[in-house]
Amino acid sequence: MKAGAGGDDRRLLMWLCVAMVGLIAAVSLIPPQSQENDPRPEVSNIGPHGAKAAYLTLQALGVKAVRWDGPLTALNAERSDAEVRRTTLVLAAPEYEEERRPELAAAVRRFLERGGRVLATGPSGALLLPDGDVSAAGWLESGACRTMPEGPGELARAGRVRMVDSSGWLSAGPQYQVEQRCGRDAVVVEYAVGRGEAVWWSSAAPLENAELKQDADLKLLLSSVGVGQGDGREVVFDESLYVAAKTLWDVAKGLPLGWLGAQAGLVLVLLVLSFSRGHGPERDPVRLPRSSPVEFAESMGDLYAKANGSSVATEAARRRLLRVVSREARVTPRELEEGPEGIAAALSARLGGDWRPLCEHLQEADRGLREAVTPGSALRLVRAMNEDARRVMQSVRRRG
Repeated sequence: MKAGAGGDDRRLLMWLCVAMVGLIAAVSLIPPQSQENDPRPEVSNIGPHGAKAAYLTLQALGVKAVRWDGPLTALNAERSDAEVRRTTLVLAAPEYEEERRPELAAAVRRFLERGGRVLATGPSGALLLPDGDVSAAGWLESGACRTMPEGPGELARAGRVRMVDSSGWLSAGPQYQVEQRCGRDAVVVEYAVGRGEAVWWSSAAPLENAELKQDADLKLLLSSVGVGQGDGREVVFDESLYVAAKTLWDVAKGLPLGWLGAQAGLVLVLLVLSFSRGHGPERDPVRLPRSSPVEFAESMGDLYAKANGSSVATEAARRRLLRVVSREARVTPRELEEGPEGIAAALSARLGGDWRPLCEHLQEADRGLREAVTPGSALRLVRAMNEDARRVMQSVRRRG
């Protein structure tokens, strides 16, 4: 051992502690960012489910878009009837306690009767609208669909959008104009309340950051909030219903407590390692030769990662499934060109049974060609399509 090893260890530990303190101070000053998995369609959420893109798009089009985090009753109190008639209130998947629903529904009804326009989404949004009644979804188990426009209304002319069929509109009557459907479920509805207009979507998907890039979704949003009426409309995104009552733990959630704990543990480990290093046996570091198989495996792994190997695997499984469907079940090329829905319908006609899971797997594989696929999702999808191919061959054998 070298004589100065203990002094070098203490000097190294001192610099590490200084760097750690600086890192803790820097992390404490950085505000917490919106996580990718945050499901709330808030205008401050930049994740896939946020409404930041809708908020900025409306402002870029010259529409006055604002956030509202006060009580809904105050929105009625602060605006005159003329201002209310030029205001659209957006209630995107609101969150509230059941005992507050009568009070919130009364404020929304008052806003509509004064001539305002309300866009509400999801089952919770429907229950705040006058006479709003919804049922559980009845189309697909996954709940995702491409809507079918119905009627001559402006919301129907927006075109087909991807909607999460979380519920279907139940209230019946000539005053309810169904504009879009998912199967038999009404997922886009418009009707008059007093001097105002109420619009309901089954989910907030068309205004979310991940979907607004589609032309039909943007048209549906603009038509629903009333942009283009030439009245200087203002769009108010209500976010008061996303804010829960704060507890002591809620206040502490914004602090980097996890970072502080991890860094304190790391300092403890460094202390143990630094003072025990001089008392342990000396060993030469292990150096792998350049001909080692480990280096080859790492190089091949890097190549597959750069080539997006997950998409390659899902595409190979999809093509194998289509070959089995074509050769074994005799599905014609014309039926294959109709896409997953046409293939599922052809299999149901030839072999009987429910082939909607196969349709969903093919749709997910098609999306994998345009979007990044994680290795775990790719493995699950490949297994599912292999199981679909095995099921097709078993059904063909049973049918002779």
